Amino acid sequence: MGTRNTIAVPNNGTAPERCGLDPDSLCAACNNPTSEGRPIPGVLTASKEHEALLVEIERMSSTGGYCWDPATGKIICTAEVYRILELDVTVPLTLQLMGTRIHPQDQALLDDMLERARAQESGFAYQLRLRAETVKHLLLSAHRSDSVEHQDLYIGAIQDVTRRRHSEEALRKVRCEVAQLARASCLGALTASIAHEVNQPLAGIMINASMCLDLLDSEPPDLNVAREAAQRIVRDGERASEVIARLQTLFAKRGGVTESVDLNGATREAIALSSGDLHRRRVALREELAEELPLVTGDRVQLQQVILNLLLNAAEAMGPIVDRPRQLLVHTDSEAADQVRLSVRDTGVGFEPHEAQRLFEPFYTTKTGGMGIGLWVSRSIIESHGGRLWAERNAGPGATFTFSVPARGIPCSAQNRAIGRALVGAGRSLRRA
Repeated sequence: MGTRNTIAVPNNGTAPERCGLDPDSLCAACNNPTSEGRPIPGVLTASKEHEALLVEIERMSSTGGYCWDPATGKIICTAEVYRILELDVTVPLTLQLMGTRIHPQDQALLDDMLERARAQESGFAYQLRLRAETVKHLLLSAHRSDSVEHQDLYIGAIQDVTRRRHSEEALRKVRCEVAQLARASCLGALTASIAHEVNQPLAGIMINASMCLDLLDSEPPDLNVAREAAQRIVRDGERASEVIARLQTLFAKRGGVTESVDLNGATREAIALSSGDLHRRRVALREELAEELPLVTGDRVQLQQVILNLLLNAAEAMGPIVDRPRQLLVHTDSEAADQVRLSVRDTGVGFEPHEAQRLFEPFYTTKTGGMGIGLWVSRSIIESHGGRLWAERNAGPGATFTFSVPARGIPCSAQNRAIGRALVGAGRSLRRA
């Protein structure tokens, strides 16, 4: 630094004047030295109790206050500044002296502070390192005085933030370790999720392949029905591939395939895909799908996978029931002006009150032989769409699982609803075949 940057503290050969942190006192100290070069005693002198309190507060917070006049080069500071900078309190403080204590790589920051002060900026803050046996981290901040009389002065503080920086570094290392564990856990969860989610289309492939072979072996071979079974095999294979791809996208935190989705249409398709399972489990399904339901924006395959999970979970929950009908209700409506809601209500075994949140934890299950993955993945999918998924106990038997997602505000057209119903009809025809 050049000599013009050297700022001397008025001093009479004794220790530099110590002062409290009152801004007016600091400003007066910089502007009004006596003929002996010492600040006016009446301005800086507080009661001994007040000064002792300020000293203790500074020591506890590792913060020292200062007043700096860039025009005249005067610095008035508290004793804590000397302690932080590890300087002799009997030596007048100058920027040149401060520069000898700052880490060489941070000298440019000190020069930048000077330039900003000359430009009369309203304030600044810098994180600097101090040269010592071990590196000390400092936070130096200042702002121009609000007083019209002392508006060219900067009132500031120097804080020793070494402990905080060490804590932040330790926390960063812990976070890195946790991230490594999370990645390992994510791989295991992804594997379990894929196994869970592709089980349904794979089961369909096996059933249809077995049916196709039986039809081809019959005399004469029923080629038309065999062809339909083969088409269902292709459909289920494509769906399994889509499920794997979308799960990989979900776990990799990449953006999925975003499109306008008719939730009623997606629901009808999911019902068609699961109708075989529901029929085998003797589940009576009833639909209450709202008319003119707004579209939602999202990944159609992922949303359908959530609906499929809720339908099959409900069917499995009613598996042990023998004393009452196995009834399943699928309901859609607008939860609010900007939300679309879907609920699946069953008459199954339900769950205990304390299990309401645990149901969505990974690997937690209430089913014999369950993996505890489906609801966790489903909630992750819904949350990635900006929505929420929750479970409630019914007033009677069973439980209701509901999710809501943001609506686009565009009602579904009659054409979209017609297409959805046609898909359901096609699915039922294939099941009867």
